[in-house]
Amino acid sequence: MSTTISPVDDSQSSATQPRGRRFLPRLVRPVAAVLSGVLLYLSFPPRPLWWLVLPGFALLGWVLHDRRLRAGFGLGLLAGLGFMLPLLHWTGEEVGPVPWLALATAEALFVAVGCIGIAAVSRLAWWPVWAAAVWALDEAVRARVPFGGFPWGKIAFGQADSVFLPLAAVGGTPLLSFAVVLCGFGLFEAVRSLRTYRGTGRIPRAAVAAATATVLVPLAGALAARPLVDDSAEDGTATVAAIQGNVPRLGLDFNSQRRAVLDNHARRTEQLAQEVKAGKVPQPDFVLWPENSSDLDPYRNADARIVIDEAVKAINAPTVVGAVVEPDTGKLRNTLIQWDPTGGPVATYDKRHIQPFGEYMPMRSFVRIFSSDVDRVQRDFGPGKKVGVFDLAGTEVGLVTCYEAAFDDAVRDTVEHGGQLIAVPSNNATFGRSEMTYQQLAMSRVRAVEHSRSVVVPVTSGVSAIIRPDGTIVRKTKMFTPDALVDKVPLRSSLTPATRLGTLPEGLLVLIAAAGLGWVTVRSVRARRGR
Repeated sequence: MSTTISPVDDSQSSATQPRGRRFLPRLVRPVAAVLSGVLLYLSFPPRPLWWLVLPGFALLGWVLHDRRLRAGFGLGLLAGLGFMLPLLHWTGEEVGPVPWLALATAEALFVAVGCIGIAAVSRLAWWPVWAAAVWALDEAVRARVPFGGFPWGKIAFGQADSVFLPLAAVGGTPLLSFAVVLCGFGLFEAVRSLRTYRGTGRIPRAAVAAATATVLVPLAGALAARPLVDDSAEDGTATVAAIQGNVPRLGLDFNSQRRAVLDNHARRTEQLAQEVKAGKVPQPDFVLWPENSSDLDPYRNADARIVIDEAVKAINAPTVVGAVVEPDTGKLRNTLIQWDPTGGPVATYDKRHIQPFGEYMPMRSFVRIFSSDVDRVQRDFGPGKKVGVFDLAGTEVGLVTCYEAAFDDAVRDTVEHGGQLIAVPSNNATFGRSEMTYQQLAMSRVRAVEHSRSVVVPVTSGVSAIIRPDGTIVRKTKMFTPDALVDKVPLRSSLTPATRLGTLPEGLLVLIAAAGLGWVTVRSVRARRGR
């Protein structure tokens, strides 16, 4: 008796498989895309896990490599949401989830569009270089549009403790981001080359060369740039005091007790004056108050003017006061005022990069559909036009107000205009105990290395700090605790390559990305014509 074995019908076999078993393999890349975004988020402060950005981009490289453009968009959107949703959670701290979800989704869409480009160039030789340049292009666009851009989440800002940080002094945050992303994609290419060798027994020389170079060159570049990181005092030193007065309550309603906020900062300054008189701390050459330390316009409110004047006279040092100035007509001004012990207010700087949906409300009627909090902004702020540099007791201090620290040009301008030290007066009270203050502090640390300047960050209620030109924090406060930081900081006037080159490194990276995308387009057109 013979037995006949019939061939297996693959379609029938597939049909008889459990639906879940057939569906699970399709989830691998989407889940990996989300995980890659989460790893990018976890690499940001307050966690000291900067190195997670490397496996994050290695995983994203695997997710996008040789994918179709439509798949690149979908997978990129998942990665963007995995990154931006937790990173920007603080934006909904007091206004609910709608603004947070809207902003995070908008930023994730930028990431998704960038991932289309990464998927496209992943078919080219030396693809990690093209792909990292596309990411730099995506960050450049995100930092400029819409409404003046939103650079938060730039990869460079998560690298304050990184071995790659010295590259900020060479080419600014664009080069730092590019190098980190390049190294991450290079790690994936190294793994891919190893798997190819194991599968075929042949060494893919071009792929191995690309993998080796894209991992080692960024590391070697960072090592070579270390001599640029210098905290020596080229122009002597200055003793600076940063005042953190704290706020009476958390959240958006802290403004309802504007006088209490002003009194807190005046009181802590007067207490510092007593400590100086007792010999407990040195006399500061100048004092820095935070943004919004006086939301009462001292030009219109005599009692606010008196409180500030008495505090400044008590400490007997020129003081920078953050105030809301209310002109008779036109828009409000978020202003830093140079207040002299004898001459009173002698100079001002109006914040240039003002925050959309926070300091002014674009598309007011449309946004009101989603949140009634739009009407909390009853009178819009207007942007200033002049670069802020104050001469404080012989020290040229560049001024960058809070949100402006995220913008390359806002910080670079102050150094190019003679700033020997950078001050970043900020207000984090509306974001409670969220990660926002730590993310912003990391930006200031990167800026310190980028421009080789000491950076002083006085904050109303978050984490105030004094930072050396090498990015190290020498003094800092606790959150929602009145305090005064006093320290002798080195002053510097030399310019790093990053400061001198300005937007040139970013422009070159954009051109590289454009060249890669252009070459992919040409190949695609030729392939279609050849059919």
